Amino acid sequence: MLSDTISPMPFLPAGFFNRTGFRIALLIFGVLCGSTAVIMIRAGGDHPFLVASYRLLIAAAVLFPFFLRDLKNYPGKYGWQQVGWSAAPAVILAIHFMSWVVGARMTAVASASLIANLTPVSMPFFVFFFYQERINRSEVVGTLFTLAGLVVLGWSTLQVSQTNFFGDLICFGSMLAFAAYLALGRRNGPRLSLWLYMVPLYAIAGMVCLLCALPFINPIKAYATTDVLLFIGLGLIPTVLGHTILNYSLKFFRGQVVSVTNLGQPVFAGFLGFLLFSEVPRPVFFAAAALIMAGVLIVLFSSFSRRA
Repeated sequence: MLSDTISPMPFLPAGFFNRTGFRIALLIFGVLCGSTAVIMIRAGGDHPFLVASYRLLIAAAVLFPFFLRDLKNYPGKYGWQQVGWSAAPAVILAIHFMSWVVGARMTAVASASLIANLTPVSMPFFVFFFYQERINRSEVVGTLFTLAGLVVLGWSTLQVSQTNFFGDLICFGSMLAFAAYLALGRRNGPRLSLWLYMVPLYAIAGMVCLLCALPFINPIKAYATTDVLLFIGLGLIPTVLGHTILNYSLKFFRGQVVSVTNLGQPVFAGFLGFLLFSEVPRPVFFAAAALIMAGVLIVLFSSFSRRA
């Protein structure tokens, strides 16, 4: 049994492997899982609204047995009011998934990536609105490091023009939707168990995406085996593991900690792109990655120190 006061790794703070340390490691694992989404979306070729719908519905189906288990143990009456707690963030999550794809196709990739990862800038406004929670000094420093990394990553190829304006605006709206989704997750999480909250959320969001896809494509068709496997992979890894772990982490960490840690996704995705597609990152990527990960470590170790 590991000691609560002595870390077996000298570069980690003492007691890292206690319960809080495990939750931090789990959050980082969830961010890593979330970073696989862009890899699998790129490998597929189906309509983006349909892809978003299937990944959410598959996630709901996989987790449904856990929903039934917790439903039996729910102390009160589970009805439409409880489903409603999942409905608002579900619609917001669906909007985020769909608008991100639309906006990214209307503007430069660098612009879309830079705007989509500005969540830590907007998160303090949402958590203050919902909980009157202000970010602390360590979170400010960590946020500045991660944002500096994002600017370094996107500035060299950033394109600003009237043509890209509406795409940039849609990406900005998508980013706000994701921040609101995370903030609502922290607000609603304590009301219900994780599975009573997440399974209806995934199911509702999946149906919203499916309804939005119907004017553009008929979902009743033959699918290639590769696409089916990608649907399943998207449902299991970045959704069941990635998004679920982010929402679970909001039960224990401040919203700014989770949003800043989630900025590790571009770093992980860059390394996965190198491993899977032999895409060699530009030298500036490593400088940006160092800044982003420094910011993530600042907020995580600060959070650990307060809880240890």
